[in-house]
Amino acid sequence: MKKNIALVAGGYSGESVISLRTAQTIRRNLDPERYNVYPIVITRQSWYYAPNGEASGIEVDKNDFSLVLPEGNINFDAAFIAVHGTPGEDGRLQGYFDMIGLPYSTCTAIVSALTFNKKFCNSVVKDFGVVDIAKSVHLTSAYPYNIGAILEMVKLPVFVKPAEGGSSLGTSKVKEVSELLPAINLAFNEDNQVLIEEFIEGRELTIGVYRIGDTIHVLPPTEIKSSKEFFDYEAKYTQGVTEEITPAQVTPSVLAELDKKAAYLYQHLNCRGVVRIDFILQRDTEKLFFLEVNTMPGQSEASIIPQQVRASGMELTKFYGALVEQMLSGTA
Repeated sequence: MKKNIALVAGGYSGESVISLRTAQTIRRNLDPERYNVYPIVITRQSWYYAPNGEASGIEVDKNDFSLVLPEGNINFDAAFIAVHGTPGEDGRLQGYFDMIGLPYSTCTAIVSALTFNKKFCNSVVKDFGVVDIAKSVHLTSAYPYNIGAILEMVKLPVFVKPAEGGSSLGTSKVKEVSELLPAINLAFNEDNQVLIEEFIEGRELTIGVYRIGDTIHVLPPTEIKSSKEFFDYEAKYTQGVTEEITPAQVTPSVLAELDKKAAYLYQHLNCRGVVRIDFILQRDTEKLFFLEVNTMPGQSEASIIPQQVRASGMELTKFYGALVEQMLSGTA
């Protein structure tokens, strides 16, 4: 008997457009012989069924996340979350699904909330002692800060970014003291917490990780080479601005370290579903510095995770099918 899968996209942040692209890829690669897929769009105003990407549709009953359609009532066996940013990447949606007892495809509510906050996640990862972390300063809008004091703790250049957010929205690279305050204000426009992190010169490497059964699988890594100052929103989503090399051309020893550290972080952060972990391979030293864990990585056709899945020799239909079956088993 085919399972009813809610494919949840949209969200409340500027990443909602990217989320809809991710959902399109997932939908195209879920076997229609095995699954009835129902696209659900979440906005601040409405949660609704949108079979063909409509701007409105039949409302979801939030009491049990069900639908009443002309052909009858639809109850879901699981929810495949494709929402970048809030509420699908920060743990809020996961908490709701936990309360109604609906299996879902991503990390749990507490893990999603932890990894969504770059500062808090950095603190936990640093305690593991398995990967280097850049020096940083954490600001909150509720408390005053001093530019001079910040520069005593970190040295330029730095990245200034919202502590909670994605797609590099509100992120700046700061080289001069005069640029620091405008960059902080820009980041505060996106979030009430800001992370100021020392720049680590090197190669940006990112690697997908997922679990099937009791086995953690690490995908081939990707090297990101941006023609911009860094891998910002334009670089991520504008064709030709960034070169993404999959698999990354790294030495066997670096590849072994990437695989080991990525699998370790996935396990010890208690991740589920597919995540993408970003690193910087420092120039000269070849030390790996941890950047962040993305628990709902972009998955449009040209995105990094689909690239890595293909590079591993797996078809996307098999990959997403395996993730759904893991989810239905209750151990996503």
